[in-house]
Amino acid sequence: MQKIYCHLDMRALKFLERFTSTQVHALNPVETSTGKTHGGVSRAKLNSQLLKSFGSNSKLKSFNSSVSVTEALLLPHGLPNTDLIEPSIEPHLKPIDFVEILADLYRRLESCESQSDRSLLFVEQYSLLRSLGDPKLLRRCLRAARQNAVDVNTKVVLSAWLRFERREDELSGMSAMDCGGQVLECPKIALEYGFDPNLISTHCHCDQDQTKAIDVPSFNENECVGLEQEESDVTFCIGNEEINCVRGKIAMLSSPLKAMLYGSFKESRKGRIDFSENGISVKGMRAVEVYSRTRRLALFGPGVVAELLCFANRFCCEEMKSACDAYLASMVDNIDDALVLIEYGLEEMAYLLVAACLQVLLREFPNSLYNPKVMKFLCSSKTRERLAMTGHGSFLLYYFLSHVAMEESMVSTSTVMLLERLEEFATQKWQKTLALHQLGCVLLERREFKDAQYRFLAAVEAGHVYSVAGVARTKYKQGQQYSAYTLMSSIISEYKPAGWMYQERSLYNIGKEKISDLSTATELDPVLSFPYKYRAIAKMEEKQISGAIIEIDKTIRFKLSPDCIELRAWFFLALADYESALRDIRVLLTLEPNYMMFHGKTRGDYLVEVLSHRVKQMTEADCWMHLYDQWSSVDDIGSLAIIHQMLRNDPGKSLLLFRQSLLLLRLNCQKAAMRSLRLARNNSSSDHERLVYEGWILYDTGNREQALSKAEKSIHTRRSFEAFFLKAYVLADTSLDPESSSHVIQLLEEALKCPSDGLRKGQALNNLGSIYVDCGKLEEAANSYLSALDIKHTRAHQGLARVYHLKNQRKAAYEEMTKLIEKAQNNASAYEKRSEYCDPEMAKKDLDMATNLDPLRTYPYRYRAAVLMDEQKESEAVEELTKAIAFKPDLQMLHLRAAFHESSGDLSSALQDCQAALCMDPNHTDTLDLYNRARD
Repeated sequence: MQKIYCHLDMRALKFLERFTSTQVHALNPVETSTGKTHGGVSRAKLNSQLLKSFGSNSKLKSFNSSVSVTEALLLPHGLPNTDLIEPSIEPHLKPIDFVEILADLYRRLESCESQSDRSLLFVEQYSLLRSLGDPKLLRRCLRAARQNAVDVNTKVVLSAWLRFERREDELSGMSAMDCGGQVLECPKIALEYGFDPNLISTHCHCDQDQTKAIDVPSFNENECVGLEQEESDVTFCIGNEEINCVRGKIAMLSSPLKAMLYGSFKESRKGRIDFSENGISVKGMRAVEVYSRTRRLALFGPGVVAELLCFANRFCCEEMKSACDAYLASMVDNIDDALVLIEYGLEEMAYLLVAACLQVLLREFPNSLYNPKVMKFLCSSKTRERLAMTGHGSFLLYYFLSHVAMEESMVSTSTVMLLERLEEFATQKWQKTLALHQLGCVLLERREFKDAQYRFLAAVEAGHVYSVAGVARTKYKQGQQYSAYTLMSSIISEYKPAGWMYQERSLYNIGKEKISDLSTATELDPVLSFPYKYRAIAKMEEKQISGAIIEIDKTIRFKLSPDCIELRAWFFLALADYESALRDIRVLLTLEPNYMMFHGKTRGDYLVEVLSHRVKQMTEADCWMHLYDQWSSVDDIGSLAIIHQMLRNDPGKSLLLFRQSLLLLRLNCQKAAMRSLRLARNNSSSDHERLVYEGWILYDTGNREQALSKAEKSIHTRRSFEAFFLKAYVLADTSLDPESSSHVIQLLEEALKCPSDGLRKGQALNNLGSIYVDCGKLEEAANSYLSALDIKHTRAHQGLARVYHLKNQRKAAYEEMTKLIEKAQNNASAYEKRSEYCDPEMAKKDLDMATNLDPLRTYPYRYRAAVLMDEQKESEAVEELTKAIAFKPDLQMLHLRAAFHESSGDLSSALQDCQAALCMDPNHTDTLDLYNRARD
């Protein structure tokens, strides 16, 4: 990598004298403990000033007087400024050739015979795929890793990780050690050594286990609780007490004891042996005697068993040690006990006990992060050394810990310490790279630029080119803007250009060259949000606020991110469009309930309260009418805002929370959707309602069979629309045969007979129409879609168009999709679907529009590539897919490009694409067939 720092873009030399500023002004971070900025202004004072601004009765002037608007609305925050924004360095692995890396990983998985090694390979896969941001794909990796785990240490971490991803801690009535029926997350099964190939297909029955805590009957020191005794022939004396034992039974506990009692030691010839100096109490020795005859521990309490463990270690009684280890492990069920017993377990090298204690700590995450005793234990270097000695200290353990810590806070001291432990445990190249890069990102956020630069440089030396962006950023923060610029220029010239390279260089460029870099970044990777944000703010600085809103809308249309929504709300405030600003702030708080606006200085819910006085208040009836209107116009963002307003008046209404979760899922905000769904479940007013929401949680996290079971239990409790709908939806999520389709139709018809609102009934009718189409019942399908349209379920236009198309009525299909486009707001999917019902030239225009509205949709790229291939333009066809794969590695696109490579005779490229695709989904039938053909 040395040439990265030596090679200069000669064009840049012309700019040397133009770099007069040492760096872009960074935002003042907020002191979370004091609520003050580094400038010394208290948050309370800022809010007070803002309230006065909004509460003013003076009429707002137009934006032509920017100072007046600033004073009236945004003081002391100021308007957004291009000098105050910069993209974050993503804390993920970001390979230069993502497809090649995935293909290599698949090859290693194919050839790996060790289950333990396969488990760690799936963890590596998880780390590579994190940059894609697909929760279901990531969960599949973790499940595969847990399924292939053999040792207890790995199982404990992965089962806790899976539980954390489902956030089951947020479900009322669930404790950390509850299993919930998820076999891969079961705390008891995690403590069992070995590999079970059928594990993932089985259902845990812990919730049906009636076994209670171990019963410890009273134990009289002078008797053996009625147990049958053999004639004693040796006595152990401890002080003035005597414990009669059977010599042969004691000797069988270990080789050292056998040697003492039957060997050449003097004790072998004695009937009385003084044991006063061996560190065991009378009660403990009596327990040893009972165990020697019964091999049972159930008669003793934890204190006595702990003493037995110490005795077992001292005299090498392996069987007794294992029994004591397992017994104590089964007793750990809270953090306080875990913190005490883990120290004891480490001291006595009781590995199962240590694992059980760690499991309790891990399953309490993220709450454990705020327990000083837990963090002191986990973060210390002493703990690292002790855990390493017992085999429990591992990269995987600290990967999970640091992952949770980074989600909670990127700047906390605990996060830094955990990442330092992660770096120490890293052994493989990808592990070192990940630890170094993530630590660099955290130190950068903490403004510790020199230390961050050191970590980023080390990650670059380990082969992670993306970390060069971190090196450049830290140089820039230390006043070396030109050095940062030339560094990024050298990367662009040396490697295949990527969007992030131009985005990063734009920070250190100026004038037209900066805008050019941002345009190139968007062209190479239209998913990057920073270029849109910069261009939008630049337009606002030029007093073109409407143009700024249009620019930021380009990214909001396909990716609903809090920072972009906040920016748009800011623009609307500048326009004095309080209603639109309030809508966006409500959506923002739906995504992140505790969001702090204006550079982290003002609470979002505070702004909602202030702005609510500047817009017309709506009754509950008004809200429902508005919700129907937004739903009808396919305005999911507007619908979210209305539901947030309704929840503000009735925060515990589970029905609204459930609707909120459905909208968030449709907007691909899965984390927020699951949070809403958990709240809906927690606020359920009845058992049948709770079962439905639990079923949806299970379904959305990949537990289809358990979801079906919940739906059936709910129906058995009470027949309801949502229970029937859930069961129908889960059953329909497979390749339906005629019999199954008939059953799904029956379920949906039963759902429609139950009370519900038009929003949900419209969805049920739409789904019913889809099943009818799949069954070839086109008239019934058309009737269902028309019924859905009668209650303003606008999306039914798409289903009705499909019916017309199957009837060879292409013009009617086209017109039906046109109606949807006219009613819906920026509906990329509608343009994509309409392209199927028109001539090639019009289809191309519709697909280009779909790509423009949502560059993440893959069908347009595949269609255009297929057309080019039909025209025998093979290289252009491959390039069409390649440019999309560069920013969205997609299974279908990889499969199609592999097919193109195969048809042109490039089998090595076909194999690589197949391997990369199979790394994402190893069961994709078409890709497997193509892969096997290419290998033969």
